[in-house]
Amino acid sequence: MRVLTFDIEDWFHLLDHPDTAQPSSWKSFEPRLVENLHRILALLERTNAQATFFCLGWVAEQYPELVTAIVEAGHEIGCHSYYHQLAYELTYEEFFEDTCRAKTILEEVSGKRVVAYRIPGFSLKDENQWVFEALINAGFEYDCSVFSAARSHGGISSLKMSSPGMIALPDGRTIREFPLNTVSIFGVPMVFSGGGYFRLAPSSMLSRLFGNDRDYVMTYFHPRDFDPGQPVLPNLSPIRRFKSYVGLSSAEMKLERLLQQYDFHDLSSAAEQISWESVPVHTVRW
Repeated sequence: MRVLTFDIEDWFHLLDHPDTAQPSSWKSFEPRLVENLHRILALLERTNAQATFFCLGWVAEQYPELVTAIVEAGHEIGCHSYYHQLAYELTYEEFFEDTCRAKTILEEVSGKRVVAYRIPGFSLKDENQWVFEALINAGFEYDCSVFSAARSHGGISSLKMSSPGMIALPDGRTIREFPLNTVSIFGVPMVFSGGGYFRLAPSSMLSRLFGNDRDYVMTYFHPRDFDPGQPVLPNLSPIRRFKSYVGLSSAEMKLERLLQQYDFHDLSSAAEQISWESVPVHTVRW
């Protein structure tokens, strides 16, 4: 099972960068989201693929026509927060308010129930597992935020998940989890199915990693991943600049080849293929 998802944010929505951290600064950057989103929709139409689009509530307010275009093309809308902030820098109340605000605007604009969520930057850690309680209280049924490997914006070591499972609260309530999956490279767990990891890997390697012998792959792409013409943000460290801009010119070609080679599903159709009563249950505490 390969799940195709996109996080809908603009090129300047980089996390943990002082020049872009505050929403008040975003108006000073040239928007590129409209063209990049339509490039993705055209790619999916060419390859007859369906996807889940995790959208910012901010994007839905600024560009409601983009959310409408996604729905009219037959794709699924998920929630990616309102203001794209690192969750571990927020209180429970701040996170819950941001999440509910985003869910409400996305449902109003799309005309659809929004039941799937992905946290910005996979910023879920052991100490902020209260995120799951907030998501359940906000009415979400699916989450795609677990990243079981170390990364710059978090990674949750206590949840060793490489396939779909249930996240259970201490009170017994649950949410269905679609985690990022990893491969072991020299004994180190690495993600390959999105972002800079995908852009850096050669097509031959990606074809093997996405191959038919793999039971589950969760992808996470961004419009900026396919935009070699985007500006370079100032004041980036050399390593951050490399990770943010490597492989932009070849990413669309790589993804198109994979979409032609393998079957992909949106989140809701993937969920229908899972016997949820048989998956592992992971109880979280904080």
